[in-house]
Amino acid sequence: MGRVVKWIAFAALAVALLVASGVVDVRVSVRDRVAGAIDLFGEDDPPASPGEAFWKEGSAAPPAAAPSGAPASFADLAERVSPAVVNIQTSKKLAAGERGPHPLEEFLPPGFRQYFQMPSEIPSLGTGFVISPDGYIATNNHVIEDVDTIEVHFLNGEKLSAEIVGRDPSTDVALIRVEPEKELPFLALGNSDDVRSGDWVLAVGNPFGLGHTLTAGIISAKHRAINDPRSLQGRFDDFIQTDAAINPGNSGGPLLNLNGEVIGINTAIRQNANNVGFAIPVNLAKTVLPQLRATGKVSRGWLGVYIQAIDKDTAELLGLETSKGALVSKVDPRGPAAKAGVQQGDVIVEFNGEPVDEMDELPKLVAAASVGTKAKIKVLRKGKEKSFDVALGELEAAPGELAQAEPEGKPGAFGLQVQTITPDIAQELGLEDVEGVVVSRVEPGSPAGEAGLRRGDVILEVNQTPVADVAEFREALEGAERGALLLVSRDGSQIYVPLKRQKEKG
Repeated sequence: MGRVVKWIAFAALAVALLVASGVVDVRVSVRDRVAGAIDLFGEDDPPASPGEAFWKEGSAAPPAAAPSGAPASFADLAERVSPAVVNIQTSKKLAAGERGPHPLEEFLPPGFRQYFQMPSEIPSLGTGFVISPDGYIATNNHVIEDVDTIEVHFLNGEKLSAEIVGRDPSTDVALIRVEPEKELPFLALGNSDDVRSGDWVLAVGNPFGLGHTLTAGIISAKHRAINDPRSLQGRFDDFIQTDAAINPGNSGGPLLNLNGEVIGINTAIRQNANNVGFAIPVNLAKTVLPQLRATGKVSRGWLGVYIQAIDKDTAELLGLETSKGALVSKVDPRGPAAKAGVQQGDVIVEFNGEPVDEMDELPKLVAAASVGTKAKIKVLRKGKEKSFDVALGELEAAPGELAQAEPEGKPGAFGLQVQTITPDIAQELGLEDVEGVVVSRVEPGSPAGEAGLRRGDVILEVNQTPVADVAEFREALEGAERGALLLVSRDGSQIYVPLKRQKEKG
């Protein structure tokens, strides 16, 4: 009997530890979810056009009597906004084959295993906020993806079932809707471009199921990239960082300024840090929500080029006065850019009148443009300015080519051996229809190694002139007094690598 009591005590302790440790997630939902999609879009009212705002706009200007220093209390603000913040409870049913064995099964005596069965349904918790009185609610995509039921809990105790209107995994924004009997309290959307680091913010959410929890802090930083895997390889990462406490269950909740306007949607945390949370800027959400309401998904522009940043050495070898712009390292022959005349080696400096100073600005500009519209692109080609009208295509949902960043080359000097590509070499390297020279050896510790070149790289161009064999490659390098800009093919991608001559020692 004493042995059985020990088994029960051990099992209870193990269950408690499992529950206590099983809710940590780099996203701020309570459980990880399997990628999937359900689309219950369908409503009696005609959908809004993709550009129509159906929420109440606000402004992020500071209050007329903004207090200096810390506010005396957030109580009035919390009382005003909390009725529009909702707790979202979801569940997903598991088939018998998906459940698997209980993690404690091997530690339990046979007679007790029947009392420790895996659940047939997985619950999850998140947060959302009402953005229109007729029942539209904004939240995170990862809160409501791949679920069977969605129930919305309001501050007054009311519970309503919700349906999914639309989802956008790339920005982690989702729109759901309930059917209320009367108009709902809602939050105004502010202007996230106007907020500054150091501004006070309030987060309202459902951490660990503790409904309508308030936390306060400041904007720690803007324009953070956290390499979100859902964001098409981080192309749309542009998060607001805050030190207001964000925890699992806060997903989809509002980040508010002192006017009570939403300036962000809380979405992620840094697990190994204290109070390092991230929110989607509300201005980004504003570009997504109308399309979600109208069509249930988001369509994004597609240019069809690969790009890379321009460092000082690359700019010098291209004859550029500055390092501004996005260097086109590859053009998809099927894409809109190729049809318009954009070429490999062009430096894109302007898109639809907007300057492109940094490489990562271009993907966001392209994605925000409407599919099928004509975009005017300004490029620098061998020192001369050219303009093109490009009819934008549609970016596929899976990671593909928009204006995708390639790895940057590193500056260096000569110190490599190459050989002409033969059919046997091409077959060995898995190359198809490639002309050029292949790097056969990089001297250990040489400047060529520092440049990032490695065995197996295929050099296609030297200073934007194609090279078909070793003789042409050597001739091109001999005439490159300042060094050379190499176009290198590596693992199916193409990048520009600046190769500088080694300075002679005096």
